[in-house]
Amino acid sequence: MNDEILDFDEVLESYEPALGLEVHVELNTASKMFCGCSTAFGDEPNSNTCPVCLGLPGALPVVNRKAVESAIRIGLALNCQIAPWGRFARKNYFYPDMTKNFQTSQYDEPIAHDGWVEIDVEGETFRVEIERAHMEEDAGKLTHAGSSGRIHGAEYSLIDYNRAGTPLIEIVSRPVLGAGAKAPAVARAYVAHLREMMRALDVSDVRMEQGSLRCDANLSLAPIGSTTLGTRTETKNVNSLRSVERAVTFEMRRQAAVLAGGGSVVQETRHFDEATGTTRSGRPKSDADDYRYFAEPDLVPVAPSAQWVEELRATLPEPPAERRRRLASEWGFDEIAMTTLVNLGALGLVEDTVAAGASPQAARKWWGTELARRSNEAGIGVDELTITPAQVAEVQRMVDEGKLTDKLARQVFDGVLAGEGDPAEVVASRGLEVVSDDGALAAAVDDVIAANPDVADKIRDGKHQAAGALIGQVMKAMRGSADAARVRELIMERLA
Repeated sequence: MNDEILDFDEVLESYEPALGLEVHVELNTASKMFCGCSTAFGDEPNSNTCPVCLGLPGALPVVNRKAVESAIRIGLALNCQIAPWGRFARKNYFYPDMTKNFQTSQYDEPIAHDGWVEIDVEGETFRVEIERAHMEEDAGKLTHAGSSGRIHGAEYSLIDYNRAGTPLIEIVSRPVLGAGAKAPAVARAYVAHLREMMRALDVSDVRMEQGSLRCDANLSLAPIGSTTLGTRTETKNVNSLRSVERAVTFEMRRQAAVLAGGGSVVQETRHFDEATGTTRSGRPKSDADDYRYFAEPDLVPVAPSAQWVEELRATLPEPPAERRRRLASEWGFDEIAMTTLVNLGALGLVEDTVAAGASPQAARKWWGTELARRSNEAGIGVDELTITPAQVAEVQRMVDEGKLTDKLARQVFDGVLAGEGDPAEVVASRGLEVVSDDGALAAAVDDVIAANPDVADKIRDGKHQAAGALIGQVMKAMRGSADAARVRELIMERLA
């Protein structure tokens, strides 16, 4: 039976939402958290495993120093305090994607705690308090065979332990109150902010579609004016910015309908359905004491020195918000344009393209439209396209010099992405440079005028806007390689 939902405006008339966001970030270390196995994505299932990450008897873990370094840098970027001493713990539960039947994590002694970030949403600044950022290992990956792709109704399930043991940082926020109607947008903006931060720190590839950045969205509703938070649900492993916003919106509407009908919200995990934009029940939500945490006996405490922490602080990049404001001012972009580039993961690409000589407007045009479309069609990030900012700037330089039209530039991108060489090589091999030779252009113009006497007469009668039809036909005849401005001049010379 489908969940009943209220209209979003009706929700806001009676209830105040409280957000709690848990963001899991897979670190881009070469090896796993406690062993030397590769963390490469997409390898043959179960090929990157060993006795340690499989939890075989007698195997002893060793902490990955690079993962600890990344965790400290993340904590510092989140304005957290870095713990001078801490231990790992065993989080016990039964689940088939962890062969040990426990997850090595941090419980009461996280590496980073008590931080904050500020995000801007529709002209309003929200401060999100960070409770903790702790280190742990990822679980394996379950693939359920069946029409739904879910465990319910599956004929069988396959387990790939390659991901088991991959270093994770879990960033846990405190409840975000007072967002009201902006709660879904705040959730999206917060995750986008963290994604941009992780990119700037170069600690993760933050590919949400591959699971290297995942969000668990906690949501509760309380009557307006209440001082007590409502019962929360946790929508697990939401893997896109759009889905974070949609999941929070749906849960607000669903929970409000439950409460308005006199029912009680069940504390549980829920799963988001991308196709329908709805959530569905998972399992009852466990509290911390249900996991029977105890100190990991096989690992020594983590005790970063104050000197090491300060050395790492000196490596932090410009904060994302400050960088966006600086670039927006330098480029003359508004907030919407900057947000779009951030969401695409193209801000750094545009910055590098500008540094290579293109104007900010041109760089934004290519990365934000043409190349974004191609990456979307290929199902990859725009930063994974096999074209560099320098090459995009080179294409734009040829456009600026009149050697290429925008249409020809798109064909140059085709060639570069197909591995045919740099832009200049593609232009030469495909014969794409704009034809500005008056002899060739004049011949094409005369042919088109002769073939369209009615249009020619209109232009002679002073209807100069009709020239556009002739220009288009000349461009088509020249396969887009004509200088449109010169074509217009030749048409008007003959007819005006």
